[in-house]
Amino acid sequence: MLNFTDIFPQTTDSLDQYKVHLAIGRIVKKEPLLALSKNQFKEWQEYQNNKNFERNYIVSLVYYKLNEWIYAGIYKRIDVQKKYDREKKKYYFQYTTELLDKQTDLIAKMIFHFPKDFRQSYVLLENHYDKITVKEILPKPYRVTEFPGYENVVLTFEELREIIISEDISWKTALSNIKGVYLITDMKNGKQYIGSAYGDEAFWNRWQSYSITGHGKNKELVQLLKAHGFDYAQNFQFSILEIRSRITDDEEIIRREAHWKRILGTREHGYNKN
Repeated sequence: MLNFTDIFPQTTDSLDQYKVHLAIGRIVKKEPLLALSKNQFKEWQEYQNNKNFERNYIVSLVYYKLNEWIYAGIYKRIDVQKKYDREKKKYYFQYTTELLDKQTDLIAKMIFHFPKDFRQSYVLLENHYDKITVKEILPKPYRVTEFPGYENVVLTFEELREIIISEDISWKTALSNIKGVYLITDMKNGKQYIGSAYGDEAFWNRWQSYSITGHGKNKELVQLLKAHGFDYAQNFQFSILEIRSRITDDEEIIRREAHWKRILGTREHGYNKN
């Protein structure tokens, strides 16, 4: 099994010059992965709340899934300035970095296995290089999955949040231009919730609400997350039951929603209470 120094032998004699950035979003875990897929990771990484890159080089690994990280490049630290963010009303550190020519052909393709059983996101390479091993190399760079067709939509909560935050054009166009009925399945206990999407941007607007709140202001789901915490929404799976054109009357969509509630028994056995 190849480890980090097998791929980057030039680092062996200078491990103490490198900081490893385990990039993971605070609100949406895959936020840096989305930035990487849109070729915006360098800019994303250069905005830091603290002086996190006080070494000459940065090894950037981006969260992919539990204990798996995608290679995002090795960067040279050029400069850092303390600035004030007027929108967020706080100070931050703006780094200037340069992407080095170090296996750049594997950026967004090479996946490392690295068990992260600690909280820090910025660690010293010399303490961890032997635990960073190559798991696989993707045939092509990671990208947000394009819209697969309405009948094939099956999304985890995390995937839904990825799509919303990335504003992927194929998904946004498709979900903004139809009305219909959707299904949320609680994969932990099998309970289901039926909802409807209509109005401005229809599915996109409705599912955007779920991506932010986890519950979309549905009473039973609100109570569920209140009892178990926001992370419980990770159990939700989203799919589409029925679509109608944008010119369909909203009352017809509501009637179809009621039809599916009867068919699937979500009032008696699920999370629908009306």
